[in-house]
Amino acid sequence: MEKHLHAPSQFVRPSFRKLAEQALTRAAGAPLSTGNQVELLIDARANFDRWLEAIAGARRNILFGNYIFRDDAVGRAFVAALAERARAGVRVSVLRDWLGCLGQSRARFWQPLRSAGGSVRTFNPFDPLSPFGWINRDHRKLLTVDGSIGFVSGVCVSATWLGDPARGREPWRDTGIALRGPAVADVERAFADTWAALGEALPADALSDPATIAPAGDVALRVIATQPASAGTYRMDQLVAALAHQRLWLTDAYFVGAASYVSALTHAARDGVDVRLLVPGASDIPVVAALSRTGYRALLEAGIRVFEWNGPMLHAKTAVADDRWARVGSTNLNMASWLGNCEIDVAIENAAFVHQLAGQYERDLEHATEIVLSERHRARPATAHPHHRLRDRGSAGRGAVGAMRVATTLGAALGNRRILSDAETRPLLGGAALLLAIAALAAWWPRALAWPLAALALWVAVSLAARWLRMRWHHHRVTQPAPCDTDRSDPANHIDDDR
Repeated sequence: MEKHLHAPSQFVRPSFRKLAEQALTRAAGAPLSTGNQVELLIDARANFDRWLEAIAGARRNILFGNYIFRDDAVGRAFVAALAERARAGVRVSVLRDWLGCLGQSRARFWQPLRSAGGSVRTFNPFDPLSPFGWINRDHRKLLTVDGSIGFVSGVCVSATWLGDPARGREPWRDTGIALRGPAVADVERAFADTWAALGEALPADALSDPATIAPAGDVALRVIATQPASAGTYRMDQLVAALAHQRLWLTDAYFVGAASYVSALTHAARDGVDVRLLVPGASDIPVVAALSRTGYRALLEAGIRVFEWNGPMLHAKTAVADDRWARVGSTNLNMASWLGNCEIDVAIENAAFVHQLAGQYERDLEHATEIVLSERHRARPATAHPHHRLRDRGSAGRGAVGAMRVATTLGAALGNRRILSDAETRPLLGGAALLLAIAALAAWWPRALAWPLAALALWVAVSLAARWLRMRWHHHRVTQPAPCDTDRSDPANHIDDDR
């Protein structure tokens, strides 16, 4: 029977691969780039050393974007290296995220670079006229130098990633890659698009033409640079879960599985795919770790193996599917990352690299603990790894678990969209109690709900009115005829759109 199942797939493999390539290109919104070289970089020290080496060798331009730049020894080392290149005449452009850098670094942190002639722009700073605009973030971690080398990873510019040996703190576990070849131009373009959205675009000579970059290897890959709501990586992750037929090994820092993606994983596991999920055991955001654990039971019952990292923090975002596909980048497996952020990932179709990343995954599991269901739900499987029992941990964890269960289950129950599993029915009583408490609060003390809602409504109304006035004023300036004696070519009459 096994031979009978495998023979047809081998017979149609060429045409199936062509169809899969087309589907992946359309789902991700990223064409396949060939002729590249990829180097796997494990943990922050390896990434930082290669980044600084590339920056020191820059001769033309540096494009550097990261979610966090922290004012510590690591951050100051990078600013000093960038400033030195800027003084040497290299064009240095840096993108920082406002929320990611909030409390991590201030304007004076960048003064040495700006004084040297470098440029720094901030993505989506808080604007009182956009009450919810802060939700969308630039979560990318990328660097390109002279169009010859590029880096994509999950590593932020912070000494936190290196740990603190003096205090017995191990480094964070994270993954990055170095790229050479035509794909470097795709990384540059991802940076340039965000840069242009914040002000004047980069000059044409700052970007490389992929057609002019000589091949550096034999690796085919896609650079997937997503914008908020574009969902390219989400569609690709769903498709890969559907296409995998041997294994799908996932590493994620902040896993909060959406119902549709969890469904894709569970169906793959029930079809015999070896699906594994490696997540942090101790997270820098404990609430997210608690939310992640709410989804364990559904995964385990479907046959998916779940592992928790034993170190201080697992921050990598990687995937391995079968023997030909892998992904490394900044996207976490949650809706905020898939739909709310600017992210960048590299999807690699190369057997040698997949084998290398899979080997690293197996080494990581040696430092992880497998989660299993308790005996009253399922017998413990035989395995060489030690186990945790699936249970809530601490009052904060229990509170987060309850909140997540209510949020994910009530919508399905009230909307009658699907039949709930046994594990999902437990939050219904908690949801009912929560709604009863809100109803009682509204009946006995209506101001407790009315005042916050009124303040929010007032804020939104003022922001909408102010935006309307701003747009009308801008439209009036643009459309107002210039006096006859005004020289239209005078730069003083041009509107400066740099923000």
